[in-house]
Amino acid sequence: MTLSHYSWEEGSLPVIQQHSIAKHDVLREYLVEYLKTLAHNPARETLSLTLVDGFAGGGVYRHEDTRETVLGSPFVFLKAVEEAQFVIDQGRRKPLQWNLAYYFVEKKRRAQQHLRCALEARGYGARFDQDIHLVGGSFEQHADELVMRVLEKTPRSGRSIFLLDQYGYSDVPASRIRSIFHRLESAEVILTFAVDAFINYASDSPKTRKLLEKMDLPNLLKGRSIDSIKSKEKDFRLFIQSAFYEALVEQCGATFFTVFFIRTTGHGDYWLVHLSQHPRARDVMTTVHWNKNNHFIHYGGAGLNMFKTLGYDPAADSAITGQNELGFCFDSDAAAASVRALSLQLSPIIHATPDGVTFEELFTSTCNLTPANSERYREALAHLIAVKEVTATSPKGARRLSANTIEAHDNISVARQSNFIFER
Repeated sequence: MTLSHYSWEEGSLPVIQQHSIAKHDVLREYLVEYLKTLAHNPARETLSLTLVDGFAGGGVYRHEDTRETVLGSPFVFLKAVEEAQFVIDQGRRKPLQWNLAYYFVEKKRRAQQHLRCALEARGYGARFDQDIHLVGGSFEQHADELVMRVLEKTPRSGRSIFLLDQYGYSDVPASRIRSIFHRLESAEVILTFAVDAFINYASDSPKTRKLLEKMDLPNLLKGRSIDSIKSKEKDFRLFIQSAFYEALVEQCGATFFTVFFIRTTGHGDYWLVHLSQHPRARDVMTTVHWNKNNHFIHYGGAGLNMFKTLGYDPAADSAITGQNELGFCFDSDAAAASVRALSLQLSPIIHATPDGVTFEELFTSTCNLTPANSERYREALAHLIAVKEVTATSPKGARRLSANTIEAHDNISVARQSNFIFER
């Protein structure tokens, strides 16, 4: 993968590749579903949210393959909100009051000018300095100020989404993301990370050490040298990817996360990372990955051991791992494998809790370990109920017998006559 910055020269548009289209598709669907989730309570009268695009670009591109004009991430934010507003207001007796703010941050002056013109040409100019704010300079330069703007709009929750679509892997230090979560209780971060590009670049040179320090990951390889890893590890890429995954999620300080590869023509050039503080946000993003299965891929397992083997193992049983020669593809085979794996792995967890565990507690305590979403959890539990392994009971004592009836506060416990499932 060759990393290059976009260039907005007069009379031409920069070329955008399909993997960026995939990011935009996920961002749009996630925003729509996220807003629908926030507006689910019919008693809510006002919805306040700050949306920050930290690397906004010039707003308009030319598709690499089709040569068609493609709108960039600022328009994805705006159009997704418009779509969600329409859908949400259709189902409400009283329209929701929207209290939103958009901050589009761009460092390159020519791209800033291009974005301003693109927004004006599409009817958004009248909203400049009202709810749409164009910010010149780097995200790192303005990050503290942006956090303050979020707190002004939502002092208690700090509800916000930061899209940090960096050009490679070093523009957003892990400490910056940790600071956002420390100050904003309900913030979410969507980060792109070119892990394979780093592996291609990395060496035992002072430049690589300095780069890791800039990323706030100085001890990434825990004392091992790049040369040692490349010469001794069977698949050094997967080894380094696993180290990056562990260090990145730890140093960023998010409680919930997803880390999946955007599909490209290669083995998987970089990650789309979603970081949040709430399991519902994590579940919504994971569901989007399943819905957009042609865009994403995962090189680990299907169940609760997602990152124990962050790579394709040709000797592994695809019926259990959900992998094919491409990896875990979030397709129907991967879904079936996820349900099978979870059925085996959730059973001993439930057996270890004599008084049972709520569905919410079960999901929250394990969801970071799996590519499965809550739908696959419910299907796995429905299987365990069907074989009389566990029971699911509502707070009022109603028995749950099918996947779509299991709710957050239902108690999941061992059935009286249990047929314990052993993994073979």
